[in-house]
Amino acid sequence: MKSKEKKKNISDLLLQSDGAVSVLVVLLGFLCGTILILAVGRNPMNMYKSIFQSLTGYNIDRGVWNIRYVGEWLNLSVPYILCGLAMAFAARTGLFNIGGEGQYIVGLTVAQVIALLGPEIPVLHWVIAIIGAIAIGAVWGGIVGFLKAKYEVSEVVATIMLNYIALYLSRIVIMAIPGTNTYKTVDFPVTASLRVDFLSVITNGSTLNLGIFLAVIAVIIYWFLMEKTNVGFGLRATGFNKEAARYGGISVVTSVVISMAVAGAFAGLGGGVVALGSFRYGRVLSGMDNYGFTGIAVALVGNNTAIGTLLSGLLFGLLAAAQPLMQSRQIPKEITFIIQGLIVVFIAIRSGLRIYLNWRAKKALEKQVLAENLEGGK
Repeated sequence: MKSKEKKKNISDLLLQSDGAVSVLVVLLGFLCGTILILAVGRNPMNMYKSIFQSLTGYNIDRGVWNIRYVGEWLNLSVPYILCGLAMAFAARTGLFNIGGEGQYIVGLTVAQVIALLGPEIPVLHWVIAIIGAIAIGAVWGGIVGFLKAKYEVSEVVATIMLNYIALYLSRIVIMAIPGTNTYKTVDFPVTASLRVDFLSVITNGSTLNLGIFLAVIAVIIYWFLMEKTNVGFGLRATGFNKEAARYGGISVVTSVVISMAVAGAFAGLGGGVVALGSFRYGRVLSGMDNYGFTGIAVALVGNNTAIGTLLSGLLFGLLAAAQPLMQSRQIPKEITFIIQGLIVVFIAIRSGLRIYLNWRAKKALEKQVLAENLEGGK
């Protein structure tokens, strides 16, 4: 009897809690990854040792601790968090923002241009560059929102097209800057860098920079704007039911444009942080960094919530940081991509799981009612 009650409690938890389902699919992803590593004849413990080293800085094999690994993990997590917020914010309004990559690229591009050509004044220089990245990201996302709201243009199609426009426009703009070759620009002035001495010292020379604080502020803004303001209520109402929102006096057109603009601002910030925090020079992009696309998975795992997206971004950043450590332990680096892909697949079938659990709960209830009726007849 206790065993049946326990199973019922687990089923109820999965039915009622998105967080519980997210934890379950992450565990399933790692389980499948473990099986794959065993299948190719490698030791899966080396994968977990690498992840543990990135998470804590402690090398189990050598018994050595180096906090630099923690700093690199946090730095790699920042663009995942910000691009995850870009997808999540739009999703709360019923939109699918597959254009986070393009918004990230235009943010990165403008940040690089301002870093190279802007006023070399300490603090003010990188602040202007970051503001520029946020602004252009908002404009890039807002264009899609306007087309969707005014002319019913699919945001999926529009954002995919704008991703490629952003990539090739970025190459044209950056290569027009004097001193640029086909790979990189000249080095940024020190005043444009997000790296600061105190973070470098406490993390033993890692690339961790002020971007981590900007990401935390972005998460707080997301939460406050979405959960505590009238604007956020309008966005959520539009996401639940556009017609009901319109009937309630909410401007659906305005909500859609605002949603995509704010989403683009988050991704643009991600591009600016990567440009000025992880590199000391501007890059001529030969392809997409894919933070925007991975941000879709981050948002899905985080259930489009502020704290969920933060934790999910940290998880994806952890997998990215552990990649080189896995390779040093003879674990194929592709295993992290496989785990990420499996997590997304499991998240995608979450609705199917919900339907199955609801069906089981319904059948159990029918059996219980039938048993009670039979008992009453006796």
